[in-house]
Order: sequence, then structure tokens, then C-alpha cells
Amino acid sequence: MEKREIQVRQATAEDAAAIARLLHDFNLEFEEPSPGVEALSRNVRRLLETEEVTVLLAGEGPDGLSLFRFRPALWSEGLESYLQELYVVPTLRGRGIGRALLGRTIEIARRRGADGIDLNTGETDTAARALYESMGFTNAEGGPDGPSMLFYELGF
Repeated sequence: MEKREIQVRQATAEDAAAIARLLHDFNLEFEEPSPGVEALSRNVRRLLETEEVTVLLAGEGPDGLSLFRFRPALWSEGLESYLQELYVVPTLRGRGIGRALLGRTIEIARRRGADGIDLNTGETDTAARALYESMGFTNAEGGPDGPSMLFYELGF
């Protein structure tokens, strides 16, 4: 049986509700708070309309998403890219959807002139870590490239 190519497309503001549903489900899966689908939908629509975020959707469901941002770099003439969310519906994991989304994310970041992509993931999310590492991302946990990098946040 032939494996079907995973369709990945760039989202528009009209996709805000579907994106919000995926983001909401993502947070609930990892027991993180969510403002709810309605609030997320408004926020996503605004961020897409102002081009503050780029969102890629996979499949017709949609079955997964990649949400990333660009900003001018301080240390170069290029852009910094931050992969804020990469999510695949749990029942569809292991089918290459995350890999297809991440591959297109890398392609777009390169085309836009980014120097690289930064991301954060949970230490226990071994599947995500394996995907990132298989796609060339390195983990700066005190390896030969320098000291560990720690992620801090402050909520208001």
C-alpha cells in the first residue's frame, strides 16, 4: 500500500477556530491552563491578521499544527525564529505528521532569512525530543557547545 503524502498548508485568519481547538486540546493534554477555545480563537485570528504568527496546518481535520514567530535578530542581519507550538492529535501520532509540519517550518524559516529556530519542550516529552533531534536540533544541556540553557518565565 502506498503511503499518502501529508498535506501541509499555511493557515489564514479563517482557520482561527480550528487552530484554537488544537491549542486548547494541547494544553489540556499536558494539564496546562487554557483560556478556552473562544478566547484562543480571537487571539489567534488577531495574531494571524497582523502577521505576528505563522501557523501551518496538516491534514483536513486539521490533524496538527506548527505555530511559530519571527523577529529581527540582535546578533545578525537575519531573523530569529521561535517555534512556539508543534502539536499533532494524539491518535494520529507516529504517522509522520509532526515531521511534515516541522520540515515545512524549517523550510519557511530558511526562506524568510532566519538564522535558526529556537524551541522549548518538556524533558519528559521524549517523542518530541526525538523528532527535534532527528531533524537536526541540538539540546544545549551542558554538552560540548557550552553550559546548560534554562527556560524561565514570569506570569502576570
